[in-house]
Parts: sequence; structure tokens; C-alpha cells
Amino acid sequence: MDISGMAHVILTAGDFQKSTAFYRELLPAMGMTLVMDTDFMLYGVGAKTAMGVRPPDSTYAGERFVQERVGLHHYCFRAKNTESVDAAHELVKQLGAKIIHAPESGPWAPGYYSVLFEDPDGIRGEVNFVPGKGVLADGAEFRPR
Repeated sequence: MDISGMAHVILTAGDFQKSTAFYRELLPAMGMTLVMDTDFMLYGVGAKTAMGVRPPDSTYAGERFVQERVGLHHYCFRAKNTESVDAAHELVKQLGAKIIHAPESGPWAPGYYSVLFEDPDGIRGEVNFVPGKGVLADGAEFRPR
């Protein structure tokens, strides 16, 4: 197989109105064009990926995301430089996101730099920058926490 990346991620929001207000600002800032904005899907395409937000089944409306349940743990956008990580931090703060950690270096790869936040439903998002080949560089090692 020849895979070129992740095509899209679709999130199910507990509070569709609050989440779509958040992602209507975030996705274009991440280089995506909103190609769908309806009562059943907000969908942005660009930056070599796509992300969508959809409402939950009525049974689950109003529920919040629990990171340690089976399923999605978090999503992460790859930035082209540390300044973009810093800019993402400022944007998500302005949007009212809960900041899990402000931009900082991390142990995941040489030069790893990221911000971690939660959207209105508590779904964790990250924006990171990793220089060069990251953990694929000669002599680099993956160092999870």
C-alpha cells in the first residue's frame, strides 16, 4: 500500500452549536476551507487533511467527551514552525478553549513543541511542531510519557 496521510477525522459533538462555533474559527486558521456548514455537519478541507464535526444521536446530546474511554484520545495538527504553535495557542485561548498546557517542549521527539487544549465538548486537540525527521531521524528515539 502507498498511504500519503490521514484523509479526515470526524468528531461527534455533545453540544453541536458550541462546537461548530469553535471549529468555524479553528479550521480555517489551520488552513482548511469550510465546504459544508449544515445542521448535520461542519466540514473543512485543506492542509492535506479534513476535519468534520457532527451532532450526536439524541440519546447522547449534551454528553461530554471522556478521553480515557475507548475511541479517540486526541487529535493533533502538525505545524510548520514554532510560531504557528504559539499562534494556535493564542487563537484557542480567544475561543475559550481549556488550555491543558501552553506551548512547551515535549519528550516525544527531538525538538517537539506543542500546545494542548480542549474544545467545548472536552475533546482534546493539539498543535505541534517537530523539526526535520523527528523520531525517524538517525539516532532519535520515541520517548512516550
